[in-house]
Amino acid sequence: MSARDEILARLRTALADNPPPVQVPRGYRRVDDRPDLIATLVDRLEDYKAVVHRGIDALPGLLSEVDRLAVPVDVPADWLAGYAGELHRDAPPLSAAALDDLDAVLTGCAVVVADTGTIILDAGPAQGRRALTLVPDRHICVVRTDQVVGLLPEALTRLDPRAPLTWISGPSATSDIELNRVEGVHGPRRLEVVLISPDDEVVPVSLDDAAVPVSSAGGSGA
Repeated sequence: MSARDEILARLRTALADNPPPVQVPRGYRRVDDRPDLIATLVDRLEDYKAVVHRGIDALPGLLSEVDRLAVPVDVPADWLAGYAGELHRDAPPLSAAALDDLDAVLTGCAVVVADTGTIILDAGPAQGRRALTLVPDRHICVVRTDQVVGLLPEALTRLDPRAPLTWISGPSATSDIELNRVEGVHGPRRLEVVLISPDDEVVPVSLDDAAVPVSSAGGSGA
């Protein structure tokens, strides 16, 4: 008998008298139907030091502070109404250096978990690729109230596990062993969330047709 066979034989003998695995009840709470989901979400976001704005009418004022803005190619035209700054669409993909040189990025999201204050992007409509929301120092994210769910299990039912998911819980921050907090290390230093109603008109258009100045300079990036 080889050493391998001897080891396996001993393992089989040791496990022979073990009882079969016990079935664990998994009656986890999967739905949160509290009427105050939006209030819960706002509380979590503000606790993470994100800034929350309400209504699509808040966007023009926010964007007026941004000189150079990055956007996905399918960003809704309504979100850019009145924007007079320098717009950089991510087509062809902007390089990491070009993204780092911009002031902010404007995107939507796939779903938001109120209980944890987590915004989830899946590279779907108005979201773009992952680098677009990780490199710029400021992320302005538009969230429709019908995209807000209470618990993580609810969010997972709306997501494709094969999609490139990005989970955002507040602005990027980290602390060293002495608890010195540093912001903006792993992603945007500033996160601003604009909560809008599903009834707000949203018209995705090609930026070639949008009445805003557009730049696609910067080269390609991952």
